[in-house]
Amino acid sequence: MNVPAKTRSEDAFLTSVAGFDNFGTPTRIFEEDGLTYFVNEFWTAKQRQGGRIHEISYRACFKAELPAFFIDRLTRPGDTVHDPFMGRGTTPIQAAMMGRRALGTDVNPLSVMLARPRLRPVGMSSIVARLDEIAATGSVGAPDPLDDDLRAFFHPRTLAEIKGLQACLGLGEPLDSVDDWIRMIALNRLTGHSPGFFSVYTMPPNQAVSAKAQHRINARREQTPPERDIFALIARKSKRLLARHLPDAADAKLWTAPAEATPHISDASVDLVVTSPPFLDIVDYAQDNWLRCWFAGIDPGRVPIAIHRSVSDWTSFTARVFAELARVVRPGGHVAFEVGEVRKGEIMLERAVRDAIAGLPFEILGVLINAQDFTKTSNCWGVANNAAGVNTNRIVLARRC
Repeated sequence: MNVPAKTRSEDAFLTSVAGFDNFGTPTRIFEEDGLTYFVNEFWTAKQRQGGRIHEISYRACFKAELPAFFIDRLTRPGDTVHDPFMGRGTTPIQAAMMGRRALGTDVNPLSVMLARPRLRPVGMSSIVARLDEIAATGSVGAPDPLDDDLRAFFHPRTLAEIKGLQACLGLGEPLDSVDDWIRMIALNRLTGHSPGFFSVYTMPPNQAVSAKAQHRINARREQTPPERDIFALIARKSKRLLARHLPDAADAKLWTAPAEATPHISDASVDLVVTSPPFLDIVDYAQDNWLRCWFAGIDPGRVPIAIHRSVSDWTSFTARVFAELARVVRPGGHVAFEVGEVRKGEIMLERAVRDAIAGLPFEILGVLINAQDFTKTSNCWGVANNAAGVNTNRIVLARRC
């Protein structure tokens, strides 16, 4: 009997997962509540193992090794890979680095600003020349209602330079490729917990605190915002990101759009989706990104980020997303849907995914659990590794029938 090629591919994938022992531990396989689980350390827990081009912070993002695992095993060069919740753009950037056609959408306009420049990197000489040009203008920007709040983070002269950069770049779209890159780096360097950022010591750059909270941090640490050379910091970060393997993504396409409504993507045109949706009420994207939104001229209150308080609401939302994925993913294509763990592991969202796709043309092949000891930014909040928050990647792998 002739076995269809796609079936052979799936058999090979599941066989490889079952026999995976790259880190010296065999895969544990078990059945629970009608789902097949594969548990192992499928990619390394070490930090900064992906390409440097990925080193842009964004709350609740996954490591590049996650999409790489599925892209390598379920697609071929030239295939199309999509992420409808692309965040900082990890999946489309990794897909482009692996010779696939990259698509990505996100309802947050910051996502395109953070991902697009890294899919079409520019040269250091152009970046330095433009930074010198902006610095020479001496622009300081106009007074802003948020100035008092911003001084909790920035030295007055540094804030003047940031606002001058903001004025030179403008608050709208589109920008040319060099300004697009500089804005992306500036968005990532606004605040953080080392001298490599524009701000005084604060929380990691993907977890902006309020001005009131920053005043408390300053008082507790007996610190005041130091003066920073923002142009030197942008150049230094740019040099690091551009130092190694870069994507070749002339055909990549990114959009600001909700995951459940992507008419810009053709029917049955996607070979693989690798994504992670918003989890249950654990991340406040508007609060986390208020400083970035200020710099980019975005009203965070107008960004319709999905936050669901109940499993039933989340399941309904996921059903709408999968209904759209059923349209754009070709028969035989796959969706790797990372759902993490929430509420101390008491809620298994993979079961909600199973409920969500009931009646849709998808078959769940299994749930991969990448279990490892993370080193996470949660330590900055006083949360020990593997003690709270999301400590495993739980990926529902579904095939489009």
